[in-house]
Amino acid sequence: MSMQMTGERVDLERENRFLAAHASAHDGIYRYLRRRTEGAATAEDLCAEVFRIAWEKSGRGDDLSIVVLFGVARNVLRNHERSVSRSAGLIGALRMERSHETPSDESAVLEAIENLAPKEREVLLLTYWDGLTAVEVAQLLTTSATAVRMRLHRARKELGRLLQNQSMTEGATE
Repeated sequence: MSMQMTGERVDLERENRFLAAHASAHDGIYRYLRRRTEGAATAEDLCAEVFRIAWEKSGRGDDLSIVVLFGVARNVLRNHERSVSRSAGLIGALRMERSHETPSDESAVLEAIENLAPKEREVLLLTYWDGLTAVEVAQLLTTSATAVRMRLHRARKELGRLLQNQSMTEGATE
């Protein structure tokens, strides 16, 4: 009987750890995935996959911190992108559809962000759109917080330059 009670206590502790991790990270993980995928349903599916993996990790007693969960989300997203890239025609169609849905001011910013170097873009998005600190971004990207701050500085500077060039180009065509 005591073995059963011990097992129940372990299961309850596991469930409580998982529920706490889910409550603290779900919205941020969903938003992270939503901004990087073609639709809400895909983001929801990928988010569910992240927390399925988190449930497995909780059974092994693994850490379920926000940084670990964002790392899982990055891996899930990479797997998703690999499978989507196998059908290049679909990707092109989805990008065209998404580009027509955004207002022009937003599309200028999105276009400028897309033109950033990949490392700077990722740091910028994780910091401002996902709300992670420099230390959390550094852990997630397995680099130093100093490197993250330098990339963020370069990203902001380049983004400003790109937006200024866009507005000068638009002003010249009017």
